[in-house]
Amino acid sequence: MTPIERAARALCRFHGEPEEGDGWQAYLPQVRAVLDALHEPSEYMKEAGAGITRYVSPDSDDRAYGQDAANVWRYMIDAMIKQVR
Repeated sequence: MTPIERAARALCRFHGEPEEGDGWQAYLPQVRAVLDALHEPSEYMKEAGAGITRYVSPDSDDRAYGQDAANVWRYMIDAMIKQVR
């Protein structure tokens, strides 16, 4: 099960509807809208992710680390979106 499907099923349950069958698929547009809203990470998220990328490329500067972390976030969100298009 993809993260998109899990999110759609969670919305279905949240609204008290049975997720059996294809009912959860009606929530895919809402999930896509949320992913579109989350596509850009906040500065705080970039800083947090930069801590990870510093270990991969220790010779870059702080701004580059933040940009690397933001790109990883965007690529992951884009990959999730592509799974349902």
